[in-house]
Amino acid sequence: MRSPLIAATLGLLLLADMAQAHTLVATSNILIRATQRTLDFTSDTTTSIRDSKLVREAQDDAASFVATNGDIRGAHLEAAFDMLRTRVPEARDASDQVLAEAILAL
Repeated sequence: MRSPLIAATLGLLLLADMAQAHTLVATSNILIRATQRTLDFTSDTTTSIRDSKLVREAQDDAASFVATNGDIRGAHLEAAFDMLRTRVPEARDASDQVLAEAILAL
């Protein structure tokens, strides 16, 4: 009597493990695809911003801004800040210092 019950229990555990494995694989695939889409978008956004004439013109102003801890704020830099905050959602909450450093890093 115990043997069939043990066998049935082990069978159910095996099925549960297989179901969990399939769920884990499906979840992993979803996360990988979502991450890839995010990376593709970020790469495209970064490339378009890097190629922006406005951002390139702001690099000297950004260097002055960073070197003086924000005391020198050029017109090109202010225009670049406005453009970045409009076009890049992550930039909306970033400080001017962080954005200036990002402009320098491009």
